[in-house]
Amino acid sequence: MRAVICRAWGGPESLTLEDAPAPTPGPGEVLIGVKAAAVNYADTILIEGRYQTRPAFPFAPGLEAAGVVLECGAEVRRFRPGDRVMALLDHGGFAEQATAREAETFAIPAGMDFETAGGFAIAYLSSHVAIRWQAKLEPGETMLVLGSSGGVGLTAVEIGKALGATVIAGASSAEKLAIAESRGADRLVNYVAESLKERVMALTEGRGVEVCYDPVGGELFDAALSSLGWGGRILLIGFVGGIQQIPANRLLVKHRAALGSSLRYFRQRAPDKLSRSADELIAWYGAGKLRPLVSKRFPLSAVPAAMAELLQRRATGRVIIVVA
Repeated sequence: MRAVICRAWGGPESLTLEDAPAPTPGPGEVLIGVKAAAVNYADTILIEGRYQTRPAFPFAPGLEAAGVVLECGAEVRRFRPGDRVMALLDHGGFAEQATAREAETFAIPAGMDFETAGGFAIAYLSSHVAIRWQAKLEPGETMLVLGSSGGVGLTAVEIGKALGATVIAGASSAEKLAIAESRGADRLVNYVAESLKERVMALTEGRGVEVCYDPVGGELFDAALSSLGWGGRILLIGFVGGIQQIPANRLLVKHRAALGSSLRYFRQRAPDKLSRSADELIAWYGAGKLRPLVSKRFPLSAVPAAMAELLQRRATGRVIIVVA
């Protein structure tokens, strides 16, 4: 099979397209003939050796994929060859075949194509477990979403609306804000052209927001923390803008909380909640509450170029590798 291979820690330019042995499913695993896979920011730090786990060389990156079940390992009960599925992976999605654990494999709902499915699982599950289980967003609350047109930010906008919240979308351009608005954002903040804190306070009549969803960090973090009202919760999803330090006194005085959320560790620690999250998301998709955005498509041979789209922060929605 063809696979994009990482043989040493480095940037996207170090990856090569090669012929590689096809994987074999173990007990409780399925073998997937991959049709599409999404590029995630985590893939870029995985190949640099800066991710939470470091696979043995050589390996194929790619943390999610969608396709058709080719073979089922022993003890697999929910799937059979020919089923259309999407799955969370440890790595290996940028290849013509990949293995996935049955518990982290989900049936593709009717009406969803492979390209959409290839970018559905990580972005939507990352946002759902953070917003539903960590922040415990309630109907009627207000949530600020930073990076609101990006791969995970846009899903947070939709999930916030599905849960009955008022959503304030923050982004760095009018074009990006228009995308967030198209997915249901109630209010918009261009945090390059205006003060994030001042705009949020004006929109909330001085109260601040109950939840801030932050996949950006860096220079925006201080203003985002200041935008929280009494009892507000800031969700730390990622650090594409840099890793910030949290002044503990600013949490104490307004009864605020800073909450981290990592889908990788959630998969290990709370598989039952992960399954419930997947079920709710798939039901929302069927009801038309979620409209995934695939903004760019690349062939398997162009994985380095696709990664560059994310690293240069040009991407909106999901960037997809079309495998077959």
